[in-house]
Amino acid sequence: MINDVIKERLFELRDIEYGEFQKKLIPTVNPDTVIGVRLPEIKKLAKELYTNEDIEDFLNTLPHKYYDENQLHAFLITLEKDFGKAVYEVEEFLPYVDNWAVCDSLSPKAFKKHKIELLTYIRFWIESGETYAVRFGVKMLMSLYLDDDFSPEYPEIVAKIRSDEYYVNMMIAWYFATALAKQYDSVISYIENRLLDTWTHNKAIQKCVESRRITPEQKEYLKTLKVKNK
Repeated sequence: MINDVIKERLFELRDIEYGEFQKKLIPTVNPDTVIGVRLPEIKKLAKELYTNEDIEDFLNTLPHKYYDENQLHAFLITLEKDFGKAVYEVEEFLPYVDNWAVCDSLSPKAFKKHKIELLTYIRFWIESGETYAVRFGVKMLMSLYLDDDFSPEYPEIVAKIRSDEYYVNMMIAWYFATALAKQYDSVISYIENRLLDTWTHNKAIQKCVESRRITPEQKEYLKTLKVKNK
């Protein structure tokens, strides 16, 4: 059974010291489910298994027991070249994503050539209200739509999100920090007009100040826009 083979391979690749370090970074994950495989090793394993005729059995076995299995699952979907299948696999998997690390590992190659069709799904994920579906939707807007495919409507979609979830708001801040680095003139008004909630607004500015892609002049100006907590 491929599921047993995969677990055996993951435990063979185990790095206990790295696993202990990883547990501290993913507090929403049960530490007992962390095997401790480094991401380059998981990516390598995903490439090896991608063409295995039985890999569908693994992808259809949800939920997985181990965090590292979820990481492997995310990287297998990332390798998918067919857009329709990639969307299907993402939608099947997202309900079982319970941490930022697996969510951020999910980045299907097929999406890059189907950006127009993808927008419908991005809006659906963001509107779902599910923490990691929302985070994933914003991540896709950040990864795929801040360069040649940028449109002013996209930051507007992100700015309208309101959430009590730390991992959603952190992604929104990351989105705006990246948008300011790539589309400064189109996005600065969101900060100037305080269109984000206070925590996310300030976190976006902090990320900009820490970024090498923001000019010193822009950083100094952004610092003046920070909102003081009452």
